[in-house]
Formats: sequence, structure tokens, C-alpha cells
Amino acid sequence: MSMNRSRHRGFTLIELIIFIVVVSVGLVGILKVMDVTVKSSADPMVRKQAMALADSILEEILLKSYCDPDTVNAGTNPPTCGVNTVESGRDAYDDVDDYNGLTQAAFTDLPAELTGPSGYVIAISVAAPASLSGVPMKKVTVTVSRGSESITMTGYRANF
Repeated sequence: MSMNRSRHRGFTLIELIIFIVVVSVGLVGILKVMDVTVKSSADPMVRKQAMALADSILEEILLKSYCDPDTVNAGTNPPTCGVNTVESGRDAYDDVDDYNGLTQAAFTDLPAELTGPSGYVIAISVAAPASLSGVPMKKVTVTVSRGSESITMTGYRANF
């Protein structure tokens, strides 16, 4: 007589434990990714607001005169700039150099959501004139940041 041994199908305890460990590690990884995604979900809004703010400030600056209208020598072509006089306030700024070194403190008319301790930080610099294809240019850089987000926009104002 031969012994008939029945085969048991299923998982052993060791296989079940290994399966639980593998699934748990995978689940923890997925939850970590979701956590990072949820925490940074507001970043696109912050980035868009910073871009809009930087764009509007850059446009405001580039619409101003290349030279200070109070001291410009308009008789030359292109006009030659005299000594720049920084006006008393943003409402009176009449040339790009008036904005050099400004921060958000000069922008008192910003909406409430863009000011305060958790608000945006604005920094403006106007580089000394340089010639590009024989045309004098001033490089205007506007940087708007909030938290770890930072947007920098650059424009050039020509002397014509």
C-alpha cells in the first residue's frame, strides 16, 4: 500500500508575512508622494500671482522714460541723460532709474493679499546702461518671491 499524501494549496505563514511587508512598504511610498503633492498644491497659484505681479511692475517701469525728463538733453540723437533725480514717491517716478533698489515698501497700493508677513517680496534693480547693437539699453530686473517660490522677469528699456 502506498501512502497517499494530499497536497494542500495556499500560502504559508512566511509568504503571508512577506506579502504584508511588501504591500505596506508600497503603501507608505504612495502616501508619501500624495503628502508632498497635497502640500505643494497651492504653489501654482502662488507662482501665477507672483508672475502677474512681476509682469505688471515690469510693464510699469518699462513705460517710463529712459532718461530723467528733468535733466535730459533732448537735442541729441539719441537723447543724452543728465544727472538722475529720484522723485519723492512712486506716483512721481518719471524714469526707469527711479525704481532701482525698490522693494515692496514702495508699492503701498498692492492688494491686501499680496502684503503682510506672509506676503510677496519685491526687489527691483536697474543695471547701468549698456550698448546693444549700438543702442543704449538699461536692463530692468523685477524679482517677486513668496516662501520658496521666486519669479524673476527681465526687460530692457532703450534710449530712443
